[in-house]
Amino acid sequence: MRTRPLKVALLGCGVVGSEVARIMTTHADDLAARIGAPVELAGVAVRRPGKVREGIDPSLVTTDATALVKRGDIDVVVEVIGGIEPARTLITTAFEHGASVVSANKALLAQDGAALHAAAERNGKDLYYEAAVAGAIPLIRPLRESLAGDKVNRVLGIVNGTTNFILDKMDSTGAGYQEALDEATALGYAEADPTADVEGFDAAAKAAILAGIAFHTRVRLDDVYREGMAEVTAADFRSAKEMGCTIKLLAICERSKDGASVTARVHPAMIPLTHPLASVRGAYNAVFVESDAAGQLMFYGPGAGGSPTASAVLGDLVAVCRNRRGGATGPGESAYADLTVSPMGEVVTRYHISLDVADKPGVLAQVATVFAEHGVSIDTVRQQGKDGEASLVVVTHRASDASLSGTVEALRKLDTVRGVASIMRVEGE
Repeated sequence: MRTRPLKVALLGCGVVGSEVARIMTTHADDLAARIGAPVELAGVAVRRPGKVREGIDPSLVTTDATALVKRGDIDVVVEVIGGIEPARTLITTAFEHGASVVSANKALLAQDGAALHAAAERNGKDLYYEAAVAGAIPLIRPLRESLAGDKVNRVLGIVNGTTNFILDKMDSTGAGYQEALDEATALGYAEADPTADVEGFDAAAKAAILAGIAFHTRVRLDDVYREGMAEVTAADFRSAKEMGCTIKLLAICERSKDGASVTARVHPAMIPLTHPLASVRGAYNAVFVESDAAGQLMFYGPGAGGSPTASAVLGDLVAVCRNRRGGATGPGESAYADLTVSPMGEVVTRYHISLDVADKPGVLAQVATVFAEHGVSIDTVRQQGKDGEASLVVVTHRASDASLSGTVEALRKLDTVRGVASIMRVEGE
């Protein structure tokens, strides 16, 4: 066994960072056996040095993260501070001073992944980030290594535990959105400011990373269409149940049928109860992958939390240390395909549209005419009326987002249409 330990610098010691440090200490012998050399926590960069951190030698704690990554004797930097800066500068500085990097920073990777990969390659170092998407679920490595010889066509997943808990609660109890969000907050699943989760920002960053790896194409956060879930109502769930569906906030990355382009999007969608993702409950995550040779694969497990995320970080740490010990690097960025990233207007899917209309003869004919004029084919129609008012639910065959938008705009101009109660995509067929 190698005599000199592999030295690790930890940037951040919050929920995830402290768990990484604990596992490194309690599992030190096992980690050394798996790597072929011991690993040593050589420094911990924090913002509040006076806080008591159980199990961490106070002499290792510093507020000077830059000096830590510049030391030159650090083999691996583990970055779990999050955000764009100073994480970006610290990571590139680590590469320049001889360290490989393990990161859980989905926002930074979605925004600047290409630049970070380039910096790693220039310096002959590793950049691993399994923990950036879906917590403990092995997903990044299967996509970029296990499926490297296959052609991935679609990645469809629940990648945010907070939103899945809320929607599952609405589905199972009939609760409204705010009531379910309040419960998620009380249980610690939702942050005091839940915007990043419920508005889809968190899932969009993960979708960008997944699409880039799956399709060997650079996909940035700005390329991902994003729609939050605050407008989902109990009535939407009732409609979904009538169709044999439920509602999930999905990250969807797809290759076009001609193979020339890809799309990445995050939005609420109805999925059939027969689809494997429909049974994912509570705060769990699951990702469904469709490829040419392997067929359909599903990855399922806890998508957040200190221990699950730390598990993914430690898995990367072992892999990077093994590479370091062998004088090699693992797979870097693969963007050779350079496919076009199409806008949301070109995405084709089914739609569920609920309209408030006047309860009188001829309304259905008017609505059907509008759909026909915009080239949107209707699959089913359900109408209920009472006391001069009615609700009309239309489910379309597959149509582009652009054509559906034109249809809805025209419907709003009909004097018999009082309003568009909801529009939701139908996925997972």
